[in-house]
Amino acid sequence: MLAKLCSMDSELTSKGKDSVPLCALCGRPIPPDVAQSKHHLVPKLRGGKGGPVVLLHQICHNQIHLELSEADLARQFNTVAALKSHPGLARFITWVAKRPPEFYAVTKGARRRRGRF
Repeated sequence: MLAKLCSMDSELTSKGKDSVPLCALCGRPIPPDVAQSKHHLVPKLRGGKGGPVVLLHQICHNQIHLELSEADLARQFNTVAALKSHPGLARFITWVAKRPPEFYAVTKGARRRRGRF
């Protein structure tokens, strides 16, 4: 179990002690003082407990949960490539990629907007 946790954490960070990890969604660096979180590719409530996780900026993580329900995440958006292919997230990635790595703004909108493609 410990080996599994260690391997998951090693996937979250770049190589080397002084390197800064990259956000799996937008690709921008995540400085140590910036809000960040781990995203379960398959939601824990949908069978993803102990499954793969990726490190994201908090704003990127919030946007994922704004755009998609947990059922959608479990069924068809359970990889980074699938998340990037979602039209709403693709627009967000294009927008946020122009911001500095420390950029954060409150994510606005109703959570899990149905039918938004």
